[in-house]
Amino acid sequence: MSHSRLARISLLLAAIGLNAAPAIMGMAPVHAAEEKKAPEPPKDVVRPEIFKLIDPAQTKPLLEAKNFTEFQSRIDQAAAMPNITPYEEFVLNQMRVQLGQASGNNEMTVKGLQAMVESGRLKPEDKLRFIDAIATTYYSGMKDFDNAIKWFERYGAESGDKTKERQFIIRSYFLKNDFETTKVEVLKDIEASKKAGTVPPKDTLNLLGNVGIKTKDTALYLQAVEELTRYYPSEDYWNDLLNRTRGKKTYNNRLDLDLVRLKAVVVPSKMEPEDYAEQAELAVLGGFFTEAKIAMDKGYPGAIPAGKDKAALEKIKASANKGAADDAKNIDSGIAAAQKSKDGVGLVNLGYNYVTLGQFDKGIDLMKQGIAKGVSKNPEDAKLRLGYALAMAGKKDESVEVLKPLTTGTDPRADLARYWIMYETGPKIGAAEAK
Repeated sequence: MSHSRLARISLLLAAIGLNAAPAIMGMAPVHAAEEKKAPEPPKDVVRPEIFKLIDPAQTKPLLEAKNFTEFQSRIDQAAAMPNITPYEEFVLNQMRVQLGQASGNNEMTVKGLQAMVESGRLKPEDKLRFIDAIATTYYSGMKDFDNAIKWFERYGAESGDKTKERQFIIRSYFLKNDFETTKVEVLKDIEASKKAGTVPPKDTLNLLGNVGIKTKDTALYLQAVEELTRYYPSEDYWNDLLNRTRGKKTYNNRLDLDLVRLKAVVVPSKMEPEDYAEQAELAVLGGFFTEAKIAMDKGYPGAIPAGKDKAALEKIKASANKGAADDAKNIDSGIAAAQKSKDGVGLVNLGYNYVTLGQFDKGIDLMKQGIAKGVSKNPEDAKLRLGYALAMAGKKDESVEVLKPLTTGTDPRADLARYWIMYETGPKIGAAEAK
């Protein structure tokens, strides 16, 4: 914005005729019958003695040659003339703006523009453009954000359009380190966009994240990243969101496997061998051997490389391979025992094992049976897993129905439930950014 809008001030002067030569008083002959009567000077003229100093034919070459001292001298000589009229002052302020623009003197530019705005000689639409130019000069050229806010707000008050310059008002608060006001105003705009059914601008969401960084408010930063991931999904946003979710005070390590499962589905390109090893290790501990084997095969498709973790990784891989082989032969035999158990957790886990084998319908049915029977410990975790099992099966509507009740509150399950819904229903990675 800064350079282009500042450059347009000179074009604006020309567009409304302020670079044209002013009319000169006293050039028309006086008729004999009128000699005894002193004629009233025309309203918008300058006296010849002033015109000699500010004649554009002489002053324009001075600007082009960057002879700013002589140009300023002519303005000063003209201004020192007695009885300067309002129109003559208006013309001199026009010249001050031209000089300020040409010489990079922002203080001179805004003073001249302000005088022209207050002169009452501008058309309403031109007055608004000059108010905008003043605000822009304070914002971009002078970094005077208090005055920038004042003039941006004046533009909104006089134009009736309080949205055009709002983004610059909020950024002015940020740039003058008033982060609390910035946060309040940005959150207002995000909420307004949501209520209107529109996409919050990406710059607005980035600004919220920057407030979080400046104030070291990790929760606010994560909120911004979540909104960016929701409306402008990219692999980098997803990866940042999932990694930082583990750092939340409300996060519980029991959900590590659930989180890495989500990462493997949403951003597989960000999965490092260490991520797959973690998934495999946690899956082995949970009895999900087929899942563990798939993870290890992806993370370490060949021989496990030498290193301090080689023995541990080989042990995980061996356990995963053996357990997956046993599951392939004997998984069906576990159904009867799980159905006889008073606790439904066995059916839930067995059902998810079928999901990892690609038998989605059978696995989901068993998970539903287990939840209906009742899971004694962390029953909502079972619903979360059913929700994303449905997502992996492509049953989006049913998945959202299961996950939505889990999205409220501060429980870490709420984060994962929201993320799965975002993945299923939101814009997909690589989609064009909404404007």
